[in-house]
Amino acid sequence: MRLNLPNLLTVARILAIPLLLGVYYLPLAMPVMNLVATLIFVVAALTDWLDGYLARRLGESTPFGAFLDPVADKLLVAAALVMLVQLGRVDPLIALVIIGRDIAISALREWMAQLGQQASVAVHKLGKFKTAAQLVAIPMLLFDARLLGIDCALLGTWLIWIATLLTIWSMFYYMRRAWPYLRAS
Repeated sequence: MRLNLPNLLTVARILAIPLLLGVYYLPLAMPVMNLVATLIFVVAALTDWLDGYLARRLGESTPFGAFLDPVADKLLVAAALVMLVQLGRVDPLIALVIIGRDIAISALREWMAQLGQQASVAVHKLGKFKTAAQLVAIPMLLFDARLLGIDCALLGTWLIWIATLLTIWSMFYYMRRAWPYLRAS
């Protein structure tokens, strides 16, 4: 296994998770903790785009990177959601739906790959919209204040609900695509 730059960025995203969570255990004022956590999350989320771009641009896509990238994304989102539940900014049911769907669809994709049918549950634009809504909602909920006259907590709450609806919708989309193979087995 060769750790190229895209893979190092993916590993850095995973290593950012304890930093993101650890901020809330420091003896700092809540607005400072919120700002630092938001910045860590945004930088980590941007590495998701950057590592994919660099892997394609530099021709350094690897099986390890293809495996680790979605794992890093899901770990980052799950950790942030758990912290937001702890802070009382996200309903536990929302976190459960989002994290549960990610686990279920990851397992479904792995199983479909074993059947040679991974293309039937390939990433769809619906899943990309869900991810985008999450990656915008979470920093707003972490920030939890007004910015440029925008109530980030309120907007983040609306966006996380939209992300949850997209999460459910995309789960049904992938399950419907896999249903003929599930039924046949």
